[in-house]
Amino acid sequence: MRARVLIALVLLALQVFVLLTQSGGPKWLVLVSALHLSMALAVLFWTRPIEPGKPFKVQWLMSIGVDLVVFAVLQYFQQSGINYTPLFALPVLLASILGSVTLALATAAGVTLYLLGDAALSAPLLSTVSTASLLQAGLTGTGFFLIAFLANQLAQRLAREEVLAQTSQAAARTQAQVNELIIESLSEGVLVVDRHGVVRNANPAAQNMLMGDNYPHAAKLLLSARPGWSGIARLVDKTFMHSDGLESEVRIDLDELTTHRFFARTRLTSSQSGRQAELCVLFLEDLREVEAKVRTEKLASMGRMSAAVAHEIRNPLSAITQANALLDEEVSEPGQKRLTRMIEQNAQRLARIVDDILNVARAQPSQGDSVIVLPVDQTLRQITHEWNKQNKAQGVLGVHPHAPGAHIGFDPEHLRRLLINLLDNALRHASGRPSSIRVISQPHGNDRVRISVWSDGVPLEASVLRHLFEPFFSSESRSSGLGLYICRELCERYGAQIAYQRSRLDQLEGNEFYVLAPIIKGTPRAPVQQSLSYPPSDSVAYTRPGLSQSEPPSLSTL
Repeated sequence: MRARVLIALVLLALQVFVLLTQSGGPKWLVLVSALHLSMALAVLFWTRPIEPGKPFKVQWLMSIGVDLVVFAVLQYFQQSGINYTPLFALPVLLASILGSVTLALATAAGVTLYLLGDAALSAPLLSTVSTASLLQAGLTGTGFFLIAFLANQLAQRLAREEVLAQTSQAAARTQAQVNELIIESLSEGVLVVDRHGVVRNANPAAQNMLMGDNYPHAAKLLLSARPGWSGIARLVDKTFMHSDGLESEVRIDLDELTTHRFFARTRLTSSQSGRQAELCVLFLEDLREVEAKVRTEKLASMGRMSAAVAHEIRNPLSAITQANALLDEEVSEPGQKRLTRMIEQNAQRLARIVDDILNVARAQPSQGDSVIVLPVDQTLRQITHEWNKQNKAQGVLGVHPHAPGAHIGFDPEHLRRLLINLLDNALRHASGRPSSIRVISQPHGNDRVRISVWSDGVPLEASVLRHLFEPFFSSESRSSGLGLYICRELCERYGAQIAYQRSRLDQLEGNEFYVLAPIIKGTPRAPVQQSLSYPPSDSVAYTRPGLSQSEPPSLSTL
């Protein structure tokens, strides 16, 4: 359309020049050229281009039709010897490239008919001049037909290639986005390194493994420039030297006191045209995670085996208990009575151990037909008082009951075990300062109560958080890794949820485990036990939250 405007402007200037020099042609041709320029500007600014290959539209009359009429008038009435025939190529090409093949051939046919008619009228028939003019017009029309057909075919092919290119480009962008999402979400670190040891790209896991939060995203890193990465640099150099992927264990020294071990695998990009590969893809896997997975699988298998053994122990243990009860009725000497009491105590201890193992192996239904309803604040005071007295933690533990009148459906012994496990963990990791451990109860909405155990311990490691509440996982060698797992199982049994978060209390950062338990409305059907005993509780390191729920209210106001 801009080309049409430019040609119309040149034609107007040419007609003005002819008019001023009086070299021939009627004066009204200037008006025709001016109208042509106006129509070209109108089509350029006030019409929308149609898609290629569409059938006949009104826009074709305003562009192709106007051009044909104007060029024909100028060709017929010109007297200055100027040949306007090459200008007919513009509407023919316009119809061929943007229109259908029918429109292109129709435009070429219209131009040919006009040229033949003009040749027939310009000289007497059967004369030498007439024959030459008709022959020239026919050849010119044939050329226009060929131009129309070839240009239309090339335009359609170009349009198909453009659509195919756009489709392939969109598919490539989608695939690139999918690849980026997959690589970014991988727990395995991925590094892309060139032959000079420059890190071209790294996914978030690799960035965290190499430098943590201090990774410079805007700058490129050189492996050999950091002494702590020398193991990775040597592995990449060997990979390029052997032109094959390698596997090895490497060490990364984050600082003077922190060293991490990784299992590294290298792969080279495919070479093109016989050239050597320019990039090395390095996969890093934290050996602590690998060892944790292997340990979890082994301990899980041991747990299943222990459950089976514990189930088999119950029958002979029952026989021992019954036989001891009968023997106790027969003996009367103090020494023999003391022996039977020892047998009874140890049999009860074995029974509790068997019950604990079976509770881990499967979630048993609560005993009894009805759920025991407990007042939250009163039960918390009793359990924390007993725990405080047994662990001699006066001053360390602070109890803040803020849920008066709230009742939950929980077995007293199970709630005691849940809180004791959380308190033992908090005591193990707290600083020991006054009020470094807090037990808080408060309403959470209209139908739940929130019971939290907070301590001012250091933040948990990311590798530990990923395994929160998993069975048989612990960062301590003396722990069986069942404490928090049992807590989760007990909560799920009564429709409650347990989770971990890092929270602030009285301007102090700390670790918080909180339980969201549904409130039971109505009068309790069973009294709270006034005295609670403490069988041995399990100890376990913190691990990853297994449940997600809405963010609990802030504790800063307590």
